[in-house]
Amino acid sequence: MKEPRRKQIVIAESEHGLPYSKGLTASSLMMTGLGPGRSYQVANKIEQEMVAGGLEQVRQDQLVDITLEVLRREAGDEYAEAFIKWQSVAELDVPLIILIGGATGVGKSTVATQLASRLGITRVVSTDAVREILRSAFTPEMFPTLYSSSFEADKAVRQPIPHSGDRLIIGFREQAAAVAVGAQSLISRAIAEGTDLILEGAHLVPGFIESLDEIDDDKAVVVSVLISVDDEKLHRSHFFRRNTDTRHRSEQRYLANFKKIRRIQKYMVTSAMMRGVPIISHYDLDRTLSETIGHVVAQALKSVERGKATDDTGEDDGMLNRAVGVLDRENREGSSSHEAVS
Repeated sequence: MKEPRRKQIVIAESEHGLPYSKGLTASSLMMTGLGPGRSYQVANKIEQEMVAGGLEQVRQDQLVDITLEVLRREAGDEYAEAFIKWQSVAELDVPLIILIGGATGVGKSTVATQLASRLGITRVVSTDAVREILRSAFTPEMFPTLYSSSFEADKAVRQPIPHSGDRLIIGFREQAAAVAVGAQSLISRAIAEGTDLILEGAHLVPGFIESLDEIDDDKAVVVSVLISVDDEKLHRSHFFRRNTDTRHRSEQRYLANFKKIRRIQKYMVTSAMMRGVPIISHYDLDRTLSETIGHVVAQALKSVERGKATDDTGEDDGMLNRAVGVLDRENREGSSSHEAVS
């Protein structure tokens, strides 16, 4: 005899509601930095907890409390507090603009793709694509640096270089400055459309998109990070992996220019340090994703604290208050900074 089908648990604030979804819950848990498999396990535990409690209908605030309780028990306080903070960020009615810079081969594209999956962001653009579009508007004679790789931009520099100048960095700066114009247009359009955006690439040098500082908190939450690989052997190994993961990309070209790539990374790290842009040392994907998400949440909560990214309705927002309380405690304990600077 077949067992009767278990009634679905409904999440509702009124007479109309939606059934509890382990998949959607797992997606929201991944925003804390928890891996996909572990997130689904916790989402299943949450459902079991509600079934054991005889719940057939729960309010949204009840579900949040149950989620926090199970998350603390199954994954630990760190993930529960990250969930609190991320829930408050999700309530902000402004787009997230995440800029991920870094030299060639540090893993920017992988980080961007996985971050988009965990945060539910559908628009991911590489600055290489921006450069390709710019090439259609300018000939090699007009803008030679656009037609070279970032680590070969020295070959495209035409003007005389001072004796103390670095031809590679000068060429790279020319290329980055040109691409920054196109990147700014993408960012402006995403903000106008209210669309989340992840922009990644070697051309995102801290300080080159000057208008970022002029974006109001009530228009968008903008977060910049720089990915670096401190260990040369690990960095070099990425190019062998890239050769197996992508078509038409020989590792020999990258390895032949490896010293140049490392020089560009050093320049980008120095630029980031001068401008206070978080530098994330990438050696473990989950850790890098967790740190990046942490920076996104922290920046968004700063907007909340300044009172510019939310409507001033005078209503008490429990989730925002809990999130700001967690952030304040972390700041007092000195545990909110996980930046690795090379």
